[in-house]
Amino acid sequence: MGKIIAIANQKGGVGKTTTAFNLGSCLALEGKKVLLVDADPQANATSGMGLDPRGDQPSIYECLVDGYPADASVQHTCIEGLDMITSRIDLVGAELELTNRRDRERALTAVLAPVRDAYDYILIDCSPSLGIITVNALTAADSVIIPVQSEYFALEGISQLLNTIRIIKNRLKPSLEIEGFLLTMYDARLRLANRIYEELTGHFGDMVFSTVIPRNIKLSESPSHGLPVILYDPDSRGSIAYTQLARELIAQNRRKSAPTAK
Repeated sequence: MGKIIAIANQKGGVGKTTTAFNLGSCLALEGKKVLLVDADPQANATSGMGLDPRGDQPSIYECLVDGYPADASVQHTCIEGLDMITSRIDLVGAELELTNRRDRERALTAVLAPVRDAYDYILIDCSPSLGIITVNALTAADSVIIPVQSEYFALEGISQLLNTIRIIKNRLKPSLEIEGFLLTMYDARLRLANRIYEELTGHFGDMVFSTVIPRNIKLSESPSHGLPVILYDPDSRGSIAYTQLARELIAQNRRKSAPTAK
C-alpha cells in the first residue's frame, strides 16, 4: 500500500510546490512508483511538470466534485515512474461545492483509495490555505512534510498548521503523523538562516530533515521549462539536495517499516 504524504504550510512562498514535484521526480528516479496530486488551484505543480492546466484531461476537480475515477485522471509525466493528477483554476469552486456534502473532509480519501496500491508514494501538493481542500489532503494523508523557509518570520504560522494537524488527528485521522520539517531556500552564508535552522532543530529535534534545500537559481528556472530540476540541471545544488531528500525519506520509511527485534 502506497504512503500518502501531504506537503503543506499555509504560509505561501516556502517551497511547497517546488518540493512536491522535485521530490516526486527524485523518488521516481530512485526506483519508486510515485503519484503526484496537484491540490492547489494555482496549478503550479501541473505546469512545472510540463502539463497543461487548461487541457481537456480530467483534473483533481472532476475527481472531487464529479466522482471521476482517479485512475482515468492519471497522466504520465516526463519521468518514468512518476504519474500525476493535475489541477486547474476550477478547483477554487470545489471549496463551495464540497461544503454541504456529507463526509466532505474525506472526499480525497475516497478518490485515492482505488489507486493507492499502485504506488509506493502519493504526494499531495497543498494550497497555501487551510480550507476544505487542504483539510481533505491532510485527512487522506498518512503524514505531512512541512517546508519552512529559512528567512525572517519563517516559523510564523507553523503553530496554526500544527493546531490544524492536531484537530484532524483528534477528529478525522488519528494516525496522521508529521513526516518532517524541511528547511528550504537555505543560504549557509547568512547568520539568520543558520539561526532559523538551530531554532527549528531546537523545537522539533529529529523531526527536522537532515537535508536542507539551498537557494538555487536552477530550482527557480526549471518550472518555466516544464521540467523538474533533476532533468533541467542534474548537477545543480538544487538537484543534488532533492536527490538527497528522496534518499533520506526512503531510508526513514524503511526504518519505520522494519520489524522490531524481540
